[in-house]
Amino acid sequence: MTLRVGVIGTGAIGQEHIHRITNKLTGAKVVAVIDVNKEQVQAVAEKIDAKIYETGHDVIKAEDVDAIIVTSWGPTHEEFVLASIAAGKPVFCEKPLAVTAEGCKRIVDAEIAHGKKLVQVGFMRRYDESYRLLKETIDNQRIGEPLIVHCAHRNPSVPQGLYYGAMPIVDTFIHEIDVLRWLLNDDYVSVQAISPRKTRDAAEDLQDPLMVLLETKKGIRINGEIFVNCRYGYDIQCQVVGETGVANLPEPMSVLMRSEAKLSTDILVDWKKRFIDAFDVEIQEWINDTLKGEVNGPSAWDGYFAAVTADACVEAMEAMNSGKIVPISMPECPKFYL
Repeated sequence: MTLRVGVIGTGAIGQEHIHRITNKLTGAKVVAVIDVNKEQVQAVAEKIDAKIYETGHDVIKAEDVDAIIVTSWGPTHEEFVLASIAAGKPVFCEKPLAVTAEGCKRIVDAEIAHGKKLVQVGFMRRYDESYRLLKETIDNQRIGEPLIVHCAHRNPSVPQGLYYGAMPIVDTFIHEIDVLRWLLNDDYVSVQAISPRKTRDAAEDLQDPLMVLLETKKGIRINGEIFVNCRYGYDIQCQVVGETGVANLPEPMSVLMRSEAKLSTDILVDWKKRFIDAFDVEIQEWINDTLKGEVNGPSAWDGYFAAVTADACVEAMEAMNSGKIVPISMPECPKFYL
């Protein structure tokens, strides 16, 4: 059986998913597309022989579409995910699941009312081989119980004027929020934000770098560095300090060179290259699970938890000068998601 997929949004990430489904992965075919950019969607549709629809709702309702991928503008995600649930169709939604925690909760409530899991959120780091190796190390108790986590999310630069305010949390650190919770199998209970000395390369309306301090239910302390104008490269770091040892996230594969009196390795500068394999594994596993009628990836509940945590992080960031510690309050996870 071939999974017939409709893609809502043919911008950069939408086109990348279409390309991997069409040229790299197995078990699925993109048969329907829609985007507000008519010229762009026309060019995409012609390459893959897909039908263009007038609206995202038309794609969702189409009888020859089995499952939906939502890669449109963030504020439209909630609408299309809810419509997919109402139509009883599996839906893969790139982050954010919704732009507010309340919107995510509406999706959770709708999915529970439907009675079957249909929603997967695009937190691709769970599919990265390096993170999976680190999780295996933790789960197998090879360093004892985790006590402390040091992590960093560094970008060489961000677009001036387009990246500001709370974006270090909601656009960047959101990936750490999800993957660290998955890695540790533990929920967060509080957060504090700290502002180090600001880099000269940061825009006036951007605190960069930023430190986020999280505490989990088990008492694990996490210090997260967000530095989006680090200049030297795209660098994702994670170190877990356990009772009997320390485990580090493996570095991306690179050739170790001895040249010009230096011992060196290259550092990536493009986030897409760092996680390209993870995206491939993510979408392939989604295809495989969907064909079996299952959802095994990040759920709507995970999307909701990430949104609530991000809101608390933003509140802590806005109160940095006071040193406020913000509680992270969540209801009990419904049995539906256990």
